[in-house]
Amino acid sequence: MENFYEYEEEFRNSIATVDAEGKRIWIYPKKPHGRYTTARTIVATILLAILFAGPFIKIGGQPLLLFNIFERKFVILGIAFWPQDFYLFGLAMITFFVFIILFTVVFGRVWCGWACPQTIFMEMVFRRIEYWIEGDANKQRKLDQGPWTREKIIKKTVKYLIFLAISLLIAHVLMAYLIGIEKVKEIVTSSPFEHWSGFLGMLFFTGLFFWVFAYFREQACVAVCPYGRLQGVLLNEDSMTVAYDFVRGEPRGKLKKGKVDEEKGDCIDCRLCVHACPTGIDIRNGTQLECVNCTACMDACDEVMTKIGKPTGLIRISSYNAIAKGEKKLFTTRVKAYMAVLLVLVTVVTTLLLNRADIDATVLRVPGQLYQHTEDGRIQNLYNVTMLNKTFEEVEVELRIKNIPDAEILIVGGNNKITMAPNSTKELTMLVKLPPEAIKGAKTPIEFEIVKNGEVVATTTTNFLGPFKIGG
Repeated sequence: MENFYEYEEEFRNSIATVDAEGKRIWIYPKKPHGRYTTARTIVATILLAILFAGPFIKIGGQPLLLFNIFERKFVILGIAFWPQDFYLFGLAMITFFVFIILFTVVFGRVWCGWACPQTIFMEMVFRRIEYWIEGDANKQRKLDQGPWTREKIIKKTVKYLIFLAISLLIAHVLMAYLIGIEKVKEIVTSSPFEHWSGFLGMLFFTGLFFWVFAYFREQACVAVCPYGRLQGVLLNEDSMTVAYDFVRGEPRGKLKKGKVDEEKGDCIDCRLCVHACPTGIDIRNGTQLECVNCTACMDACDEVMTKIGKPTGLIRISSYNAIAKGEKKLFTTRVKAYMAVLLVLVTVVTTLLLNRADIDATVLRVPGQLYQHTEDGRIQNLYNVTMLNKTFEEVEVELRIKNIPDAEILIVGGNNKITMAPNSTKELTMLVKLPPEAIKGAKTPIEFEIVKNGEVVATTTTNFLGPFKIGG
């Protein structure tokens, strides 16, 4: 077992995609096939269909998802969110990250292999096209290492043209989620000079996606994505990951004249699990940051086990403790703690969403302005008001003061009936007049109500500046 331990630890001194001189080792993964590949294909097809259909799906006349960072407008499931709702977005993102942490602690890096857009596009779209045009791993390697013949030029040209077309399509879909499908259609059907910023954005994203999927590939997961490095903190010996059953598989032994050495473990060291890995690792070395849990090695190993008459599952979804000790324990103290935190966060976010007002207002006293005495003996302050209509319809609202019955509001240059366009912000100036007896000190709290169709839809508070100790 001493030699095996040395072999086991050797992988930690290098990266599978970089040689001893620091040069890139190009990965030629063997085309996977099996029940897990079939399941991943179904999941990827569904997710891709949702992704490409998303910009065209409307809820209440609004897009399913819109992340317009340029206009600071976000739409999720047909509900508009504005910068004033940033606290909700922040809490939602924290909740999402806690969910990812919990999911990783329990199930490992399943997201990367089954739902991450990088993996889905690389393995289920671009890599499939490569297999179709250039053949399996050995044919691709032979083609790349061979001279530039007519066949090679045609295959490479066709492949990269298809890659470029798909990258262009992905760029348009991404832009649709950023600025809306209507604006994308406008950019596409107009001259580039009329929408030069949108045109340059399309070119940038197209070039970026083409470079990532044609050249950078698995390096996005190995060298850029921080999620793999988080595994060292998040995973424990009870986490479910793609794992090699070293108890059953070791010591490894080669087939001898088509027969398995009964004194050896079930692993015949065929290395097909390594050849099938899209990041070039040997899963038999244990959990590694490069592993994206794509299960390609599981399909490759199951095929070999079936051929030699051994039970499948030598490489399977399992935990270290389940393999080494036969102990299966998902709901550890750590998992329960994460679940409790997640439950609290979900409850808070849900409560805030349900109580979110469609109309919002910010009332601030004009800086540098003191109170004034009016001819009828009242005290007045001047305020700046910013109102936001978060709905997709025109609304008419009215401002009222809730806690002081005899207060008077005067909108400068208008009236108390404020009309707001859909998804709009309106700024106005108003005078607030209070009777002297209502002023209790230098700063008197005022609570404003925003009334729509006789119903209070939101409230906001500010201070009223007045003479000290008027009214007793």
